[in-house]
Amino acid sequence: MLRAAAFLLRPYRDDDAPAMSAGVRESVQTVGRWMSWAKADFSDYDALCWFAACNAARAAGEAHEFGIFTLDGQFVGGCGLNQFNAVNKFCNLGYWVRSSKQGMGAATSATLALRDLALQNLGQARVEIVVADGNEPSLAVARRAGAAYEGLARRRLQLHGQAVDAHLFAFTAS
Repeated sequence: MLRAAAFLLRPYRDDDAPAMSAGVRESVQTVGRWMSWAKADFSDYDALCWFAACNAARAAGEAHEFGIFTLDGQFVGGCGLNQFNAVNKFCNLGYWVRSSKQGMGAATSATLALRDLALQNLGQARVEIVVADGNEPSLAVARRAGAAYEGLARRRLQLHGQAVDAHLFAFTAS
């Protein structure tokens, strides 16, 4: 578990499935625009499958995915470190926040906690945040967290079956 200002980041538990699936379904118009997996029919079973994939990736050292929760246990969203490049010591950092909890600072707090985990505890030299062009809320999070803007990468992401341009931000070890 990680403390992230007024939030707690922790691995998902099976009993989080109803809250996560409800959070995804309420966020189709916001999160779903930028995350292809966030669909109106996202179910508890989908959440449980995601949790199992997260647990397997954590056990293999391939990813560190967390739910974001308020200190009193309300589900806020998800975040994680993944796509580790062992040779060059860098990884990807991602985040999403359910519609009803946006604007509370959860994504920025989670980003700062994950940055520190990656650079201070996991031996990474670089942490990248890749944001689809037009995703203003995620761009704002990367900026608020102090990630260095490195440019626009052409056709960098696949979004709903289409290649889209994406902004690249990074944190680096001092």
